[in-house]
Amino acid sequence: MQSYIRLKNDIITKKGLALKIFTSLLVLLLSVALHAQKINVTSSSMTAEDMKKEVHFIDNAKAVQGESWIHGDEIIVYFDENNQTKKYQAIGTVTFEFKEQENHYTGSADKVTYYPVKSTYVLVGKAIIDDVINKRHVNGDEITLDMTTGNANVKGSKKKPVKFIFDMQEKKDKKKKDTKKTTNKKDKK
Repeated sequence: MQSYIRLKNDIITKKGLALKIFTSLLVLLLSVALHAQKINVTSSSMTAEDMKKEVHFIDNAKAVQGESWIHGDEIIVYFDENNQTKKYQAIGTVTFEFKEQENHYTGSADKVTYYPVKSTYVLVGKAIIDDVINKRHVNGDEITLDMTTGNANVKGSKKKPVKFIFDMQEKKDKKKKDTKKTTNKKDKK
């Protein structure tokens, strides 16, 4: 009887493990499919450098993927040995709007590099990001933004330190509501 129970528990454990593995693979495949949206790049001219595995979009370049876009004087797309996109780089007066899952950012920089495999942006030179959802603003010399986690690493200098601006309005409103509730309770007594 104990052998049967032990065997039955082993089968249940193996089924549970198989279900967890299947679910993890499904989530991974869905996330890859969502990130595999087509990218539309436009510009006044284009130069392809096959030996370097680069394509340069020059003058008034704009790349759009889903609801996200980036605009610059030039956009360079770099490919790896398998002709998969390794990174995108926008140079010049760069502006952008990045929307991904629960994140929404706008901003600008002198140069923005995007690494699609890591879903990470690196902004260099007069870098500014506005977090539209959380109403936060940050600027510095270099900002690394991880779109998967929403984490940002910001570097400044002695002459231009990092600047972070955020809104405390919600907490003030909550304190006012809490004060009104306390006052109303006192009035009722």
